[in-house]
Amino acid sequence: MKKFKIAIFASGSGSNAEAIMKYFKNHEDIGIELLLTNNPNAYAIERAKKFGVVCKVFTKQDVEAETILEWLRAAGITHVVLAGYLWLIPEYLVKAYPEGIVNIHPALLPKYGGKGMYGMKVHEAVRAANESETGITIHLVNTKYDEGKILAQKRVRVSESDTPHDIAVKVHELEHEFYPEIIRDWILNLKS
Repeated sequence: MKKFKIAIFASGSGSNAEAIMKYFKNHEDIGIELLLTNNPNAYAIERAKKFGVVCKVFTKQDVEAETILEWLRAAGITHVVLAGYLWLIPEYLVKAYPEGIVNIHPALLPKYGGKGMYGMKVHEAVRAANESETGITIHLVNTKYDEGKILAQKRVRVSESDTPHDIAVKVHELEHEFYPEIIRDWILNLKS
């Protein structure tokens, strides 16, 4: 039996969720137990099925009724990982998992963070500002968008000819390479 059990929250494609599931598939101490989504059409569900991970779709009513917390407790979840999840985490979950929820943001926070700054919107803002670099920020989750304690940042150069799509490709490569390792280090209290 795994010592640490992760629930992944995802709202869309789930490429980060898949990278995480793949990374921890045969890990000795850490296992992926649940994939939770607010989107019944999220491709993340199909990705989770490939790994035999239980999926649950929830509504705003489930969030308000604290049903999600019941699911997490029933599954023995020790850590929560956000992987392309767009809703704000409710205060009761932050309190139930103090310093136990982590998120990835596709920019170098505090720049280009906050409500409404996700996905291609972030890369378009980076391009519009003519930034010479961008990257990813992995941070703990609190009750505000993108304001939790930063655990790690990884950077990539942005060339003048890069389109927002080009920037997105570079950032996705960083996400898939580093997010699973940083999750591992965070859970096992290793220094990155």
